[in-house]
Amino acid sequence: MKRRSLLSVVGLICSVSFLTACGKNFYFAGRNLPPSGVANRVLVAVQNPSALTKGSLLFDDALYDIRHAFNNVNQVFSISGFSGALPVTIQNMPEQQAGVVYSIGDGSFTTISYATEKVASSAAASSLNGISQSIFMSRDLNYIYAASQSTHSLTIVDHGTTYTLNLPGVYRVSTNPGNTVTLAFVQNTNDVYSVVHLNSDQQQAAINNPHWNPGLPNSQPAQDCEPQNLPVYCVFPVSTASGVSFDRPTKAVFSTDGTTAYVLDCGPECGGTTSGITALPITTSSLNPSGVGASGIALVGTSNIAVPGGVTNGVFNGTTFYLAGQQLQSDGLLAGNLSIVNTATGQVTGQYSISDGTHNKMVLADNNTLWIGSYQCQSGERYKLSQSSAPGTPFGCITMFNTSNNSVLVESFKGDGTGIAAVISLNKVYTAEGGQVYIYNTADGTARDNTNVTVTGTAYDVAYMDAATDGDNTTY
Repeated sequence: MKRRSLLSVVGLICSVSFLTACGKNFYFAGRNLPPSGVANRVLVAVQNPSALTKGSLLFDDALYDIRHAFNNVNQVFSISGFSGALPVTIQNMPEQQAGVVYSIGDGSFTTISYATEKVASSAAASSLNGISQSIFMSRDLNYIYAASQSTHSLTIVDHGTTYTLNLPGVYRVSTNPGNTVTLAFVQNTNDVYSVVHLNSDQQQAAINNPHWNPGLPNSQPAQDCEPQNLPVYCVFPVSTASGVSFDRPTKAVFSTDGTTAYVLDCGPECGGTTSGITALPITTSSLNPSGVGASGIALVGTSNIAVPGGVTNGVFNGTTFYLAGQQLQSDGLLAGNLSIVNTATGQVTGQYSISDGTHNKMVLADNNTLWIGSYQCQSGERYKLSQSSAPGTPFGCITMFNTSNNSVLVESFKGDGTGIAAVISLNKVYTAEGGQVYIYNTADGTARDNTNVTVTGTAYDVAYMDAATDGDNTTY
């Protein structure tokens, strides 16, 4: 073969390859092709996969919907080095090529490298002050915020150093993508707290006065500052303007542009009065000057928007805020609703019946769809109707909502919906329901064959490792 012809063939091979280029190994956004060679991976957190192991992390090839190599059924994909007991949540950070898995059986918090498909590091329960009800790692992987209701403590791990703040009843934390605001919530109260990293010139003031007030407008005395001999972190109550209040707040969701934290007020579903959202503007004046890490020192709730359908979870699409919750019915049962709020106008523009139960997962997917997961969906109004006046009423824990035409599809009951991962560009979602893995088409909500992704043990959460953004899957 002539030299020119040989070069032409090599050039053609390089141009048609979609996974590798000559001398390179990129497949998406500059990311390296992982050792498995799989470009569309869904991570599955599995509890009790065997009699000898309490937890494992498997991953599936979401292009072919299989959990083994397409040319070798004996090569099952898994994350090597994982030893957590009873994994329950996956914080998905594909932009950082990382995922963080919390295991409630031993309290470990394990960082996974998506690039190497191995464990990168693990924080033990001892460093997190026991079992956490809610836990979050910053995107730079340098900070961990954990709420432990049993020990009444809010723990911050800052570059490997642990600080434990006393906050009785704390059960949930919410952190914005920029790690400038971390909010903590105390169950069955109307209180919201903000975590603040102190500047060096503020530490002495905190020592002199255990109930230190930084003197900024609207700021309140600290609930606690630690360590007491030289405070580095404090936790402050969040103020509200006149006529504004929290009502059984459960978490915060941050606006797409990062300018506002919206506190979700659970209201009647959690024993309160009025469900809705409370806006907390994030401005320069509300952040601790020159602060490092969480620094929301003078946050103020400035407005309430009532959402009658109930509010326990939410996800943004621009200025459209999708909120899931439950509304108390005359028979004493709760009915699930999806409410749509235009945050630009402050108006509720729609309310739609969805799965009952506590809504813990919300993910936007292909084909203009929003997928919502809940647990204990069989204890609400839909189940009652299916057993009495309206036989055949679907009461499953997974809902597909079409955002273009506002249509609702409630899937059949398979158990608690504990995980949802949108496999963007492949028009499908993976779910963890009733301890097993299921797959749905986003075009119409129909189920796909899940035979080759089913697991031994209990599948509890799923995450799309190769998503374009960190917003895919993580909603807690």
